[in-house]
Amino acid sequence: MADPQTTPLTIMFWPESAYGPTNQCIGLAAILRDRGHTIVFAAESSWAGKLSPLGFVEELVDLAEPAADAGTEDAGKFWTDFIAETAPEFRKPTVEQLESFVAPTYQALIDGAKYCEPRLRDIIATHHPDVIVEDNVVLFPALVTAGAPFVRIVSCSPLEVPGPGVPPPFSGLPSADPSKWDAYRAEFDRTHRAMWADFDAWVQAQGAPPLPDLEFMPRANAASLYVYPAEADYLDARPLDETWTRMDSSVRETDGDFALPAEVADRPHDSALIYLSLGSLGGADVDLMRRLVAILGTTRHRFIVSKGPQADQITLPDNMVGAQMLPQTKVIPQVDLVISHGGNNTTTEALHFGKPLVVLPLFWDQYENAQRVDELGFGVRLGTYSFADAELVDAVERLLADTDLRARLDTMGAAIRDRDGLRVGADVIERVGARHRHSGA
Repeated sequence: MADPQTTPLTIMFWPESAYGPTNQCIGLAAILRDRGHTIVFAAESSWAGKLSPLGFVEELVDLAEPAADAGTEDAGKFWTDFIAETAPEFRKPTVEQLESFVAPTYQALIDGAKYCEPRLRDIIATHHPDVIVEDNVVLFPALVTAGAPFVRIVSCSPLEVPGPGVPPPFSGLPSADPSKWDAYRAEFDRTHRAMWADFDAWVQAQGAPPLPDLEFMPRANAASLYVYPAEADYLDARPLDETWTRMDSSVRETDGDFALPAEVADRPHDSALIYLSLGSLGGADVDLMRRLVAILGTTRHRFIVSKGPQADQITLPDNMVGAQMLPQTKVIPQVDLVISHGGNNTTTEALHFGKPLVVLPLFWDQYENAQRVDELGFGVRLGTYSFADAELVDAVERLLADTDLRARLDTMGAAIRDRDGLRVGADVIERVGARHRHSGA
């Protein structure tokens, strides 16, 4: 438990603009706000007006020259547009995506870091935070040169932190078969080495320490947090030092309640209730969403569908209800099964509530989450663009019929919830800031 006598701190969060990292930070920030700390949220400009109602100081940051219609965008639109334009790349094998998707994504993030460096320095100079927290996959040097302790959050799969005994990040390769790991790592080196070297040189020119080889975030931090349940973690194969803390889950408590609509609450006795979401970014692939809805619409089950940013282009059949966005952490506890893209938030939230998963990965760490769920027996990984209609229906029926798995996940979910990862993470951030404050730094 945190010390109730802790001096109020100023804690600054800087999440990547997508919903997953931002919601992850909101969950932690709300706990710290309720403990009496001042929360400064530096957020990409499309989040205007979304964070101050939660009791946070909202400081907006542009990642590029603002467009003429700036101020009318939805939160996270920067990445929603990027994903929609890049969706054809998701049909390629992961090793081919390194050049066509992963490297351009890193470059877009790097370009944003370079553009907003002066703005972040201004925010830090204004608020003088006692601790600075970043949830992103590239470093923003202003955050580690501010004279305040720096906390890194890994809200992607823990394979973002590489090691020789685990599959390489973004690959989706199996843990038990390393035969393709070296070839994948060699292609990562070929496609990312020059970009990393340029970025590392720029980071050092801003006064920050060198980055680890071929990594875009530092490891020598005041503390580092990552979100993954112990039952799915890779610690035996890739140990981490004492500066790392695992949050077994991080289920924010700021989502509104969700009452089941009558269309899905009242259902036949042999009908399950299933949640379908490809996340705020994956939902931008309208054709894929339409295909999933059409297949699942033929089953006897009932569905709650998070339709994503193109919601007006997705028509739901009679056995489904949905909306553009839903309070996911209040929906998942009420369902029997989750069909997901494998984003880290959705994957860990499903396990937190003890739900089996069908995973259809699209990009980034979703492949490794899908693979981990499948190889540990917590669900089924399908080829997102190659599965046959019957494969999806069969996966759903097999998981629903597996009473042993459902009982095992129920027990595991209860244990994860007891470990209270959200407060574990908040305690770490609070202790780091308090040590800094008490040291007189």
